[in-house]
Amino acid sequence: MSTAAPASASASPAAEAAALREQLREHNRRYYVLDDPAIPDAEYDRLLRRLQELESARPELVAPDSPTQRVGAQPAAGFAEVRHAVPMLSLENAFNAEEMEDFNRRVQGRLQSDAALEYACEPKLDGIAVSLLYRGGALERAATRGDGRTGEDITHNIRTIPAVPLRLLGDDYPPVLEVRGEVYLPRAGFEAMNARARERGEKAFVNPRNAAAGTLRQLDPRIAAERPLQIYCYGVGLVEGTAGLPATHLAILEKLRGWGLRINPESAPAIGIEACDAYYQQLAERRDQLPYDIDGVVFKVDRIDLQQELGAVSRAPRWAIARKFPAQEEATRLLEVEFQVGRTGAVTPVAKLEPVFVGGVTVSNATLHNADEIKRLGVMRGDRVVVRRAGDVIPQVVSVLRSDRPSDARKIVFPKKCPACGSPLERAEDEAAIRCSGGLVCPAQRKQAILHFASRLAMDIEGLGDKLVDQLVEEGHVQTVADLYELNEETLAGLERMGEKSARNLLAALEAGKDVPLARFIYALGIREVGEATARSLAAHFGDWESLADAEEEALQEVPDVGPVVASHLRGFFKSAPMLREARRLLRHLRLQNPPRRAQGDAAALPLAGQTWVVTGTLESMTRDQAKAKLQALGARAAGSVSAKTHCVVAGPGAGAKLGKAESLGIKVIDEAAFLTLLQDSGGDA
Repeated sequence: MSTAAPASASASPAAEAAALREQLREHNRRYYVLDDPAIPDAEYDRLLRRLQELESARPELVAPDSPTQRVGAQPAAGFAEVRHAVPMLSLENAFNAEEMEDFNRRVQGRLQSDAALEYACEPKLDGIAVSLLYRGGALERAATRGDGRTGEDITHNIRTIPAVPLRLLGDDYPPVLEVRGEVYLPRAGFEAMNARARERGEKAFVNPRNAAAGTLRQLDPRIAAERPLQIYCYGVGLVEGTAGLPATHLAILEKLRGWGLRINPESAPAIGIEACDAYYQQLAERRDQLPYDIDGVVFKVDRIDLQQELGAVSRAPRWAIARKFPAQEEATRLLEVEFQVGRTGAVTPVAKLEPVFVGGVTVSNATLHNADEIKRLGVMRGDRVVVRRAGDVIPQVVSVLRSDRPSDARKIVFPKKCPACGSPLERAEDEAAIRCSGGLVCPAQRKQAILHFASRLAMDIEGLGDKLVDQLVEEGHVQTVADLYELNEETLAGLERMGEKSARNLLAALEAGKDVPLARFIYALGIREVGEATARSLAAHFGDWESLADAEEEALQEVPDVGPVVASHLRGFFKSAPMLREARRLLRHLRLQNPPRRAQGDAAALPLAGQTWVVTGTLESMTRDQAKAKLQALGARAAGSVSAKTHCVVAGPGAGAKLGKAESLGIKVIDEAAFLTLLQDSGGDA
């Protein structure tokens, strides 16, 4: 699509301002509604600045629906009541397939038909329902749902949301049009908001829905303007002059999209209850990959005439239902707190809970993160707490129901000594974690260090899992990782559930992995803050083990991704006699493969030098680890998370939160085909 040319310099200020407003409205529609921007952000900013200049010089040109008027109103004195001309009803809920089938039978019975019905299917966002009233195409008022009949006027905050058009596009909209939608916070925006709040020492929000609700209830619209609120529109309320509205719900949504309103792209038709169940199941599988929170699926009879025939009861329409997903948050009792020691010595408090079904599984343990989090929550033993579990994320305690605190509730006190070895616990000034000082004498750290050493990205020792490591450590056969290479068949075969064949297989795996790249060996040592990417950078920079071990902190900081903290941890490792002795023992068993040396300046000449890339989703032609290795060979840093410093994201099918965050930050995203082309053009092995 070609965009309208800017108004000529000879045009009057009023005509130029009108032309600019029209262009900016169209670009907003392409960006927020179609996800298909026609111009770069810088060009959009240039057009907006020109309009601001015109309106500043000629205040009489300022229109209420101008794109410049998103923010700027004075804080509201309070919230005026808004009476909904058409009530904003709630929905009946279904919690399983049987209840959905009952709903379908009731609908067919009232319609006196057993024909398969066509339903409109939409994700049920976990946000705040709002009403947007357009009169003559201009946004006149926005209100919360409230009790369904009376809400609160939040126009000053809704106007700050870029995806809400201040004027509808086209000229075929009804004279009066009330649009219903759901305001929400994308996960990436929510995480960024909370990160900023913690940096400022402010209280973080519990979840995106609470954050969205709190934002809409701000009296000062400047606060709302700073927060990345979004909206999806899902229907209409009051409409005057309905001749132009289509006959089905999904067609109405497409009409709204044409007028510049944002519609969820997941909306789809389904004929019959079996198709509704299929939609529900596929969306449930992708729930955690969406860039926003949903708590179910809304199913609506698609034909408007059938909706009118079915009618509504006092609080809910008979033609729609919400089938809920298993709850991601539930309340339960915190019975006790145990303290677990990780590989790096970090002591993590773990809440022992009355078992509760949440997020599709029964949960009896949840993390409390650290001492600071316990203090922030104000949680005590015996409290009723809210537990959240989303996807594969470790369940966590997110809030305390203080009104239900028992009289015998007890404070949670962090131990002063390691629960695994009795060594003193320490806390660095700049860290939230409290750590055991016992190092390799701590059995908890010893087991985790061995498991890390044997992991796929480290030494990749097949057959060395949790239970076998537990046996080897507890029976005294392995004290450190180097002891693994001194095991014999007789010792291994004598262990429970091993036998001679399993013993021989493990010894063969140990032998097969003795030829190891330097980068994997560095990573396998488990040095704090040294991940896979940093280990690769260290290996490429120093070329051999001796050069790395002798490097001082200043030399270490010359390596990409190595700052003062990582350099300090590296020097701490090499200055520790026990750690260095362990590394030397390992080197007597292993054969390090040093990376090919590059001439000075070669690294900077690589095509992706200095760039940070992220790979997410499932690639068909290679694994994510292989893709990262190819990126690193071209000079890029392969990171595990998306940030403002990310240069590009390679997104395969199933890409979820990382893709959403990249899109919210405006970071370039390419698919696998474009990635393979890049590798070929850059001289990489595709």
